[in-house]
Amino acid sequence: MAERSTGLPSQRQVIELLDGEFARIGFDIENVVIDAATRPPRITVVTDGDAGLDLDSVAELSRVASELLDELDTAAYVLEVTSPGVERPLTTDKHFRRARGRKVEVTLSDGSTVTGRLGAVRGPTVDLVLREGSRGEFTVREIALDTITNAVVQVEFSPPNPHELELAGQPGKEAAT
Repeated sequence: MAERSTGLPSQRQVIELLDGEFARIGFDIENVVIDAATRPPRITVVTDGDAGLDLDSVAELSRVASELLDELDTAAYVLEVTSPGVERPLTTDKHFRRARGRKVEVTLSDGSTVTGRLGAVRGPTVDLVLREGSRGEFTVREIALDTITNAVVQVEFSPPNPHELELAGQPGKEAAT
């Protein structure tokens, strides 16, 4: 029988403990941050799923995480389950797929920057709906994922153009809040 610790679990221990249950519910663990310097210490689990992370999901994941972490004999801590937030760079095809329909700023390997609405991810490429030309018409540009050096979701304060959403493969979908 393994000796039980009275300290905090490691990042790896938390991921190993929670990963299977989070995946069963439909979520991936993006990161675990353990801050032992705060009082009480804080364990933050950053998670995301294809359907996004709403308050009901946060509550369920928090309950599951708390039950599993309670099996460890650890010091008192505060548990936080959260989404990656919009400031997180999109780095994997899964990130791009989950951000479909959102406005993003993309930096390409040639140093140029474009802002548009993410469309479908198809293999090694992603569609980006851009407003181009003197009349500001929407066009769809296919971009190789390996030419993207940085991509970040942009915060929007007004609803997107319905035609723009349609081109991004999101017909009738309301703007994300």
